[in-house]
Amino acid sequence: MNEQILQEISEFCRARGLAESTFGRRAVNDGKLASRLRNGGRITTDTLDRIRAFMARNSDGVPARRRVLFEPTPPGNLPIVKSTAVPPVASGIASDDPQRNFRFFDNRQKYLLFVNTCSEKWEIASRVSLELANIHPRPPAVRVFDAGVGDGTVLARVMRSMHDRFPTTPFYIVGKEISLEDIRLTLHKMADRFVEHPSTVLVLTNLAYAEAPWLAVKSLSAATSLVWKELAMEGSTAHSFEKQITDLEPFLAESWKARVSPKSGNPVYERPVILVIYRNDHRFLLDQIVPRPGGTVADYDLVIASQPYRARASLEFKAKRVLAPLARALGPGGRMIAIHSYGHDPGMEIISKVWPNDDPFVHNRHDLLKEVKHELGAAGRDLNFNAYSDQRSLFRYDMHTLPSEISSSIGTSTLLAAWNAAIYVGQVEDDRLSDVNSDRRYIEATREVLQQHGGLWFYDESFVISRRQA
Repeated sequence: MNEQILQEISEFCRARGLAESTFGRRAVNDGKLASRLRNGGRITTDTLDRIRAFMARNSDGVPARRRVLFEPTPPGNLPIVKSTAVPPVASGIASDDPQRNFRFFDNRQKYLLFVNTCSEKWEIASRVSLELANIHPRPPAVRVFDAGVGDGTVLARVMRSMHDRFPTTPFYIVGKEISLEDIRLTLHKMADRFVEHPSTVLVLTNLAYAEAPWLAVKSLSAATSLVWKELAMEGSTAHSFEKQITDLEPFLAESWKARVSPKSGNPVYERPVILVIYRNDHRFLLDQIVPRPGGTVADYDLVIASQPYRARASLEFKAKRVLAPLARALGPGGRMIAIHSYGHDPGMEIISKVWPNDDPFVHNRHDLLKEVKHELGAAGRDLNFNAYSDQRSLFRYDMHTLPSEISSSIGTSTLLAAWNAAIYVGQVEDDRLSDVNSDRRYIEATREVLQQHGGLWFYDESFVISRRQA
């Protein structure tokens, strides 16, 4: 049923030059209607009747199909449209509608501003590093999978902690990331890691959650287009390693491309890519660790799942598409730590002042663990599902501010950074922001919360799934 109504909505929006979010607001006062349906959400028969009634009322005088090219417009006005041919849905080519293609965590400017003004990455790395005391690596290496590398800050810090605890043990580290820019940022942090811990094999890939831990694609068509590249770095200095990593730029620009799935609206790889990096002078020692085409054993000692899904995604999607595959990749004694935003903090107070009825954090760790256990079924019999107490599970991170910045007069840059952090953590879509950016409501709400609390902070929630030792 979802596929049918989504097809009708897509056809209607394309023919009239409407964003799907605009359609949702006008038809049923729900700008996230299409995204909810795409993530497995359900609607009542009354809502379905309202959707079809809206389309019927606006079906007269239909113009030729157009592609929407968005330009800044005042709130409430339709986007400016240029007449351009649009391929039919059956072609498999994604729509150019940025609202249709938008994923919050791929918005680079918001992401980078958040990362550089808040301490979340530091705190996550610290929380993940605590799990190193609970793993029991087996030869030939400590095996780690990062289910969302991002800009590499968490992974680099965890690798430092790993070296401190296992200074002479080889490392096999696999990181999943579909964003080309994030892969570049990650690689720029890795040169010194190969100096401090030379017996490291680093693998970066854009494969899906159900494929990446095993470095094996599931479809035959994807397998035939797989790009597998090894970089055996020469030399022994961070400078030489950095130069060889930088020389990968043309390869990354050519191979690490993504497109938008016409089915889910999420970015997917154009071609599967696996990049393997290690030091050539340690090739003999690492022979059993360097992966080879054809699939590898997962059996990870540690899986890092930091913000691997959208908070507003369905419970079934989070469990079936993300957490369950990662849990299957754990080896004996292995542990997966999952971390997501929790809410109930000053950041959420800002969101509530602007959108009083909004609650992006609808699933807590108990809901997720119950759903993952159900999804795994018999395959989860040797797993432990550890929700822990709030004291251990929850942790706080802050927005960086000077003590003198939060006063009776807060600078504009501080207010904008705080607002950006709040809407980033709350995963507020751009189409909703246009309604509040035209006035000063968001500035006043942000100032009020900062002055009330003397700063801005957020809470993350963590939980652990572990496999029993053999």
